[in-house]
Amino acid sequence: MDLYHALNRGVDKRVIFLDDRDRARFVSGLELFNDTLSIDNLHRIINGVDVEPTRSNKEPLVAIHGWCLMKNHYHLLLSEVEEGGIPKFLMKLNVGYAKYFNKRYKRSGTLFQSRTKKILIGNDAHFLHILNYIHLNPLDYHRDLRNWREGKISSVTKALAYLNKYPWSSYHNYYNASGFPNITNVELFTDVFKDYPKQLKDYLGTLEIGELKPYILE
Repeated sequence: MDLYHALNRGVDKRVIFLDDRDRARFVSGLELFNDTLSIDNLHRIINGVDVEPTRSNKEPLVAIHGWCLMKNHYHLLLSEVEEGGIPKFLMKLNVGYAKYFNKRYKRSGTLFQSRTKKILIGNDAHFLHILNYIHLNPLDYHRDLRNWREGKISSVTKALAYLNKYPWSSYHNYYNASGFPNITNVELFTDVFKDYPKQLKDYLGTLEIGELKPYILE
């Protein structure tokens, strides 16, 4: 099984998630568009609560092992279930959200800067870092913790408390089995880490992002 880290951001680095309604709409798309059926986005848009429910016999294109929404970009950790599933899923996800966003904010044109960037998780070191890296991204918004990429975590307790309050990632699926259970496939990483809360705490205590920098999509 090949595992990919995928990232896309707003054109000109613009903010693409202006409020929780936008975030909820994108998260609903992670479930809705992960289906081999073609979906007419125009009839499925418009406000995060009015999206049709996913059919019970859906055939997923991908397994989503991790994800995180930031203000102007998103991170996904994906493997294919259907051959060619990753590009199909990303196209549906991006087009569907862009149509929603443009309609809501009365704009037109491209929302995302380019095709979604993808990088293969090609070695053990990258694999053991990548889920944690995705989950730590929200620390960028904490005044005292924003230098975490430099290995400067002033307080592991403070970092974990902040992540616990940030709802827009798969962190909670791994940390306490809450969050959005219909989206995230946790089996791969829970088989490896066994006790994810302890593993993440230990990781923060010895944080070294340097070896991961060649693989980071930013």
